Amino acid sequence: MQIDFANLSDQEKYKLLVGCVVPRPIALMSTISHEGVVNAAPYSFFNAICDVPPAVAVGVNCLAPGVMKDTAQNIRDTGEFVVNLVSEDIAQAMNLTAVSFPPEIDEFKMAGFTHGKSVKIRAPYIEQAPISFECRRIVNVEIGIGRNVVIGEVLYLHIRDDLIDMQKLRVDPVAARLIGRMHGTGWYARTTDLFDMPRVSDASAAEIIKNSKK
Repeated sequence: MQIDFANLSDQEKYKLLVGCVVPRPIALMSTISHEGVVNAAPYSFFNAICDVPPAVAVGVNCLAPGVMKDTAQNIRDTGEFVVNLVSEDIAQAMNLTAVSFPPEIDEFKMAGFTHGKSVKIRAPYIEQAPISFECRRIVNVEIGIGRNVVIGEVLYLHIRDDLIDMQKLRVDPVAARLIGRMHGTGWYARTTDLFDMPRVSDASAAEIIKNSKK
């Protein structure tokens, strides 16, 4: 089967993208407005994209043409945000923050989250999250009408004590019990089902190339 995206509606394109690109990590974004109102909302068009500088990218769409989501507006106004990663323990609370509450509502309170005091930025992190990245915006990229990608530099990490070996800076992703978004509304995946597949060594690669020439 071959599908030309030029012949599809926006909704059909979305369905194919989220159905094919799985699982997607979840950025539970926490931001704060100039007036001090805290916002939290989940986004799964998200990933780490660079190590020098350490950077993440999050796709934040508008509610409607010309109507920005609170997350996008707060980042535009302050240049700061926190990416909180989502574990099974806080999945239900994360799901609640996806509700389109009015701008004056604190989603932290609605979801039962605790404000953690960030070190480098004003926006709070979620204390219940196993991992949180304090970030400062590098750039906002408009890639379509109402489609905005925020690229931010990671300034500071909050991570639960049992998840990291500080001597080796080795994180235990299984113990974090993170979840990811799957194909449709309401579908998620657990990241605890892992398998090990070592990389092909240079010597093995050379042998493969040698054998291919026979």
